Amino acid sequence: MAERVLVVDDDPTIRQTVAEVLIRQGYDVRQAEDGGGALRQAREHPFALILLDLRLPDVNGLEIMPRLLELDDRALVVVMTAYPEVRTAISSLKAGAYDYLNKPFELDDLRGLVQRALEARRLRSEVEQLRASTRRAQPLEELVGDSPEFHHLIEFTRRIAAAGRSPVLIRGESGTGKEKVAQAIHAFSPRAAGPWITVNCSAISEGLMESEMFGHEKGAFTDAKERKRGLFELADEGTLFLDEVGDLSLALQPKLLRALDSKMFRRVGGQNEIKVDVRIVAATNRNLTAMIRDGRFREDLYYRLNVAGIDMPPLRSRRSDILLLAEYFLKLGAATMRLAQPGIEPMAAELLEAYAWPGNVRELRNVMERALILSGGQTIGSNHLPKELFGQAGSTAKAAEAASDAINLTLAEAERRHILRVLDLCKSNKTSAAKRLDITRLTLRNKLRQYGVTDSDEG
Repeated sequence: MAERVLVVDDDPTIRQTVAEVLIRQGYDVRQAEDGGGALRQAREHPFALILLDLRLPDVNGLEIMPRLLELDDRALVVVMTAYPEVRTAISSLKAGAYDYLNKPFELDDLRGLVQRALEARRLRSEVEQLRASTRRAQPLEELVGDSPEFHHLIEFTRRIAAAGRSPVLIRGESGTGKEKVAQAIHAFSPRAAGPWITVNCSAISEGLMESEMFGHEKGAFTDAKERKRGLFELADEGTLFLDEVGDLSLALQPKLLRALDSKMFRRVGGQNEIKVDVRIVAATNRNLTAMIRDGRFREDLYYRLNVAGIDMPPLRSRRSDILLLAEYFLKLGAATMRLAQPGIEPMAAELLEAYAWPGNVRELRNVMERALILSGGQTIGSNHLPKELFGQAGSTAKAAEAASDAINLTLAEAERRHILRVLDLCKSNKTSAAKRLDITRLTLRNKLRQYGVTDSDEG
């Protein structure tokens, strides 16, 4: 998308000449002949650069500059003046200008200054995005698994991400990792370099949600002491993630639908339409079809959001990923607490795999962090796990049976079962299994020989 430039000058010859030069350079150029026109343009479109004459028929350029920057603090302003006084130049820089250009100027000087200004803006944007990316974990790092369900989820996510404009609705139980998948959609998409903005629709009161989503004008309500850009504006050319979209009020749902359809909205208290290029990714743990029947969610909004739908599998349906995730969370916790990464005893592994995990991946992470704290970095045993995993409140009969069986096993039998289970998870690849068991490959072969397992596989 071409960078947008606004040329503000009351002299039509200068204004048109500058516009033609910049259009030939590949920029999207708009024009205004006075301060009022400049403000109207800035309200309707975001500009990367504003070339502003200081002597306008209705206002001084130094007076209007702060108002332009208030509309979009990412824009850069270069002032143009036929009065090359040092005092004027300093005043313009203090008011927030990036640089100034003395009239009359050479067109090569204009091209060079515009190029430098926009390059500085791009670098500033890249630095901001780099800082933002270092503040949050990379989404793909926390998507861990090797089950068929997991691989299907990743492949489906990649395909949906490639359709960079289509809205996405992610459905699934709490704790299944909906936000991580949403971040992956952004990271895999053509919008990856753009902003990633997120809002929890259940965490903001109904009265404030419209202002948060669409922003507000100064004086729109009692506490609106200045103009505020909303999340839609902040997410322009990027992705807006609406978590718990099922909690969005019925009053706001038609406004969201309109913004989805037209890519336009108005700030609260505003008169001008603002156009944005935003991809919406929404998530919910609610049954939206049931809410539609009950009149609590709009059917047209549901179908507009559900252009591309993803159903998150609960952890109980991908049991072969449980130990992989448990080890991953131990690794993260150990690094944070500056402990050695501990292993997991066979009886504890049995309990982890048998449990139903109603809280899904989030619950597993909490359990492993707690176990790491209790163990002090030593091997995780069943005594480090919460009572729910032993067949008490919230567990399944299978977990209780596994716990009882595990307690009655000899250490040798528990070790045998664990080694064979890991070997099976690694598809009989002994190198991978030995690495995961934290033993040498020779030790593993000797163990398997003791168990009567043939050594025909050289993996």
